[in-house]
Amino acid sequence: MARKDDILNIYAKEVEGIREAGLFKGEAPFVSPQGARVTMEDGRELLCMCANNYLGLGDSPRLIEAAKKTYDEKGFGVASVRFICGTQDIHKKLEKTISDFLGTDDTILYSSCFDANGGLFETLLTADDAVISDELNHASIIDGVRLCKARRYRYKNNDMEDLEAKLKEADEAGARIKLIATDGVFSMDGIICNLKGICDLADKYNALVMVDDSHAVGFVGKTGRGTPEYCGVQGRVDIITGTLGKALGGASGGYTSGRKEIIDLLRQRSRPYLFSNSLAPAIAGASIEMFRMLDESTELRDHLEEVTAYYRKLLVDNGFDVIPGTHPCVPVMLYDEKTAAEFAKRMVDKGVYVVAFSYPVVPKGKARIRTQVCASHTKEDIDFIVKCFIEVREEMGL
Repeated sequence: MARKDDILNIYAKEVEGIREAGLFKGEAPFVSPQGARVTMEDGRELLCMCANNYLGLGDSPRLIEAAKKTYDEKGFGVASVRFICGTQDIHKKLEKTISDFLGTDDTILYSSCFDANGGLFETLLTADDAVISDELNHASIIDGVRLCKARRYRYKNNDMEDLEAKLKEADEAGARIKLIATDGVFSMDGIICNLKGICDLADKYNALVMVDDSHAVGFVGKTGRGTPEYCGVQGRVDIITGTLGKALGGASGGYTSGRKEIIDLLRQRSRPYLFSNSLAPAIAGASIEMFRMLDESTELRDHLEEVTAYYRKLLVDNGFDVIPGTHPCVPVMLYDEKTAAEFAKRMVDKGVYVVAFSYPVVPKGKARIRTQVCASHTKEDIDFIVKCFIEVREEMGL
């Protein structure tokens, strides 16, 4: 029988192996609010190029003021789940606000989008059903699917021929319900899904469509309504999950929005909703204000689109290996894990906060610096970032 010290040593050796392989993921605390620039504990100010803060709202004075006002009016927390005594009027108001923004029937709030995805599939699907999932879907979709008893099919990324083949397989196996699950944006690569192709196949084979639009709502599409707007399929997607923790203020919280019948069932059976505390009142209040900002103007998403195009062109013109696209997630491919880690370290030393992405976040041999443009970045910021990329490449002889 192993002693406790021996057991703990197993874990310690595993972490050391991760470190030696160049896959160790450290943490670098900063002391400032999230923004285009952040201040580290040691006083360095770095240009932040790796945040999901797409619209630059993480330090928005307007949202901060809305959160403060909510603290005064609604308190610090509700100390309960929704169906007991954890529902305030602002929770219901935020759900309606999200539904109105996305053009859906209803919305249910969660502590995170990971919880939204974790509570979705086991609620809707049984052993008589089938889920057909894109191979590059986010870990939260993968884990959510694992919790359900439905037959599982995985199709090649954005490959409509393979998706159709899997739909046929599910039909041949006698699936009662078929649910296609996809990310709206595959954020490791900055690739936008072919949502029109998916909806067309769903119509042909009588399948439901679920999209995790965490990396799209607020800035993808002409008015920021996400991949359904971008792909011209608004009203054809049955389930949209998403987060308030990226473009939409950057705090926390998630949601599932869609058909009324689905949302009604989730309120009764979705375990993360039934057994987790309600979203903090201040986040709900600030999020309502954030959606007001998005309704007032598309200025932030328009600037983000312009600066992203400028940045992508500069990288390509200077010979960097960038996955083509239009999304503000811009992966600079380096492939080797140790090379990526060293590259990121040198970029930080020059004043640009970036992080190396390696296994298990991306496949082995596909390491990269995943940079992310925010609406708070200027073209001058972009010029500096690309200059640093060029300098580090030359220093490392790549």
